[in-house]
Amino acid sequence: MKTNFLKLTLLALVVFTASCSNDDDNADNETIPAVQTVKATNISARDGFTKFSFSENKVVTTDKWDIAFSGTTIIVNGGGKFNPENAEEPERTGQGAISIVSNAFTAVTTFPEATTFKQDAATAYAIPTGSGNGWYSYNMNSHLITPIAGKVFVVKTHDGKYAKFEIVSYYKDAPATPDPLNSEATKYYTFNYAYQANSTTTF
Repeated sequence: MKTNFLKLTLLALVVFTASCSNDDDNADNETIPAVQTVKATNISARDGFTKFSFSENKVVTTDKWDIAFSGTTIIVNGGGKFNPENAEEPERTGQGAISIVSNAFTAVTTFPEATTFKQDAATAYAIPTGSGNGWYSYNMNSHLITPIAGKVFVVKTHDGKYAKFEIVSYYKDAPATPDPLNSEATKYYTFNYAYQANSTTTF
């Protein structure tokens, strides 16, 4: 009787150990879902600042925004207001910051060094404004605003996650040959982005 009890005890112990081992193996082999590239289209920058959330993949009106657009100006939800007198410029309530990387969008797979991230401040925006300084170039003859190729913006979001984005177009429906003189078709952003929701440091 004692022998049978001992055998059953040993068998249970072997089964339990094997089960724990399989759980550990599954945890070690668990793959992190690939980060997907998403295209945001026709984000209006025509009336005040339009706030966008990467985690929600949409325009928002709450304080849980990551970047915002007004004309050719792009701001981040971190730091302080550049123009305190501008009531339309939203208060920064998050810990957002931006690092500008010169590379192809798909080639930016790791987060930049922490020291390269900047927040908005009274002295300057994290993404500089003006032709050739930030995200676009302006043709004085045609009045065309064109995104600068190879400019990728890595964003520390309002809640400490990360995203990267590249601007595709400043014109409604992102036409191949936009008409910059059509005022109704300007100030509409189309951009590609990838949002990293977990604690890894890669895209």
